[in-house]
Amino acid sequence: MTTSFKTGWHVLYVKSCQENKVHQLLQKNQIDSFLPMIKSIRQWSDRKKVIHKPLFPSYVFVKLNSSMDFHNALSMDGACTYIHFGREYARVREDEILKIKWFVNSEDISSIKASNGSFQVGEIRKIKLGALSGLECEILKVNNTNKMIVRLDSLSYKITASIPSYYLEQPSLI
Repeated sequence: MTTSFKTGWHVLYVKSCQENKVHQLLQKNQIDSFLPMIKSIRQWSDRKKVIHKPLFPSYVFVKLNSSMDFHNALSMDGACTYIHFGREYARVREDEILKIKWFVNSEDISSIKASNGSFQVGEIRKIKLGALSGLECEILKVNNTNKMIVRLDSLSYKITASIPSYYLEQPSLI
C-alpha cells in the first residue's frame, strides 16, 4: 500500500500510556508536537488526586515539515504508526489544533472528555463566544447543565465539555 505524505499536522498513534514519553522525545528532537492534556480527579479509598491525562488516548499530534520529520517521529521509542484513512495519512487542520489548544486551556470549560462513539441526537446550535465561535455543537441535558459535543471531522472524534449556556446562540424562531 502506497500512502501519500503531505506536510502539516498528523496524528501519531503511540503505545498505551506512552503519550507523554513520545511527546517529550519529539520535543527533545526538535519536532513540533502537541499532546492535549486534561485534568481528572482520581478517587482512591483514602484520598482524591488531580491527575493529567491525554484527551485523546494513544494519540500525539505531530507537525511534519519534511519526510525526514516523518521518519524521525515514527522512529521514537513508543511510536507505532501514523493514523491513515485509505491511502491518505490523517491530517488535522491548523485551526483545529488551535481550537483544541484553546479548549483544553480555557478556565470556563470543565468536564472535558473525548469519545469516538456515537451520541444521542439532540438540539444543534452554534457557539457564539470564544475561540470555538461559529462551530456547530450538539446539546445534551445532563444534571441541569448544558453539555456540548464539538465534532472534529479530521479525527473521527467528538469532544464533550460543560460550557456556560451564554456561549450558545439562542434558537431561531420560525
